[in-house]
Amino acid sequence: MYEFAPAPGQAKPEFYADLLAAADALTADEPDRVANMANLAALIWQFVPALNWAGFYRVIGDELVLGPFIGKPACIRIAIGQGVCGTAAQSGHTQTVADVHAFPGHIACDAASASELVVPLVHEGKVVGVIDLDSPDRARFDAEDAAGIEALAALVAGRIA
Repeated sequence: MYEFAPAPGQAKPEFYADLLAAADALTADEPDRVANMANLAALIWQFVPALNWAGFYRVIGDELVLGPFIGKPACIRIAIGQGVCGTAAQSGHTQTVADVHAFPGHIACDAASASELVVPLVHEGKVVGVIDLDSPDRARFDAEDAAGIEALAALVAGRIA
């Protein structure tokens, strides 16, 4: 049994260091990518406050296909280049969106989402998926959140590819 929890009142760098250590412990010796994505979605949900969706989309052909997640049922397929997730996958760059309703082409899978953080998963120089976090709070994500989830993506990309 695993018991991971962030320490109350942590500064974000320490918070994300603890998230990375927990993610490493969960995935280091597990070869199954679906199991790793499922545990990581649960871990993110447990650690990161003020989320209404946390999970993965995988690149399959020319689209993103829904992977393990926690939250309301979601869009199953997203074209590369469409919405926040598709933009992150196409560009290979993190998308931090303070107000999803102002993002051109935003795909609203959950009407409660107000802000979004999407980080590409890059393995062997290729985007293989994205980590997608949605929040009902506007401007929920900042540069420290982006850096923390980017570090997580770098750690686990090869474990879920």
